[in-house]
Amino acid sequence: MEIEKLAEYANHTLTWIGFGTLVGLSAKAIMPGRDPGGTVATLMMGIAGTLIGCAILRFFYPTMNIQPISLEGFSVGAGGAFILLLFYKVLGGYWFTEGEQITYRHRRRRRVVPTIIDE
Repeated sequence: MEIEKLAEYANHTLTWIGFGTLVGLSAKAIMPGRDPGGTVATLMMGIAGTLIGCAILRFFYPTMNIQPISLEGFSVGAGGAFILLLFYKVLGGYWFTEGEQITYRHRRRRRVVPTIIDE
């Protein structure tokens, strides 16, 4: 009995990891620009986005029963992960900076070597 329960938990965990990765990758593909985070951040964003998206849908439509691992759950999860990524970029200062300090990036200038042509 314990082995079956453990196998069921392992199956759910691996399913959520795979589903969260797909949802996180799809949200990163939708969002324009360079996205922060690596593999684990994408996975966690996908799982959290699915939970948030399903919770928002459940809040607005209480009679609608949606399974997270379905086509509807995938689209709602990708939307939730997109919202998470958008908040992360806005709050992380990707588009806006706080304060009035202007920073300039230093560019490397190419060294111009004069060429001498002998006639």
